[in-house]
Amino acid sequence: MTTPEVLKYTQQTGDFSKMLASIPYAGTIGLMCEQFGDDLIFRLPRKQENLGNPILPAIHGGVIGGFMELSAAIYLMMSQDALRMPRIVDFSLDYLRAGLDRETYAECRLTRQGNRVANVMVTAWQKSRAQPIATARAHFLMED
Repeated sequence: MTTPEVLKYTQQTGDFSKMLASIPYAGTIGLMCEQFGDDLIFRLPRKQENLGNPILPAIHGGVIGGFMELSAAIYLMMSQDALRMPRIVDFSLDYLRAGLDRETYAECRLTRQGNRVANVMVTAWQKSRAQPIATARAHFLMED
């Protein structure tokens, strides 16, 4: 999926383009990432192919879930200086409101780091951080 050289480049430069290009699903949904100091903000742009309900229109729930899971994995790789994608153990997602056809953002927070498992909390929003469209908890198995 991602090579150690690409991850090292991203960690050193803060340029996520090569890493995101090496993850096929990130390209499919259009995932983008920007670094602001120590914070990473993930962005899912408006994209017709991401819609699940064209009547509302609303983003497909699976796209929201995939966006949040992939954001958590990338966040963990960057915050832990990991050289490969961590393996997901469990992912629990709460949909709070419809993800309408507009840009969606996500931020992650490491809530617990053990020797073998890391827990990441993810919040996704559209217009306002105060009104999240979904929250998730991701548990990852860290490399030995």
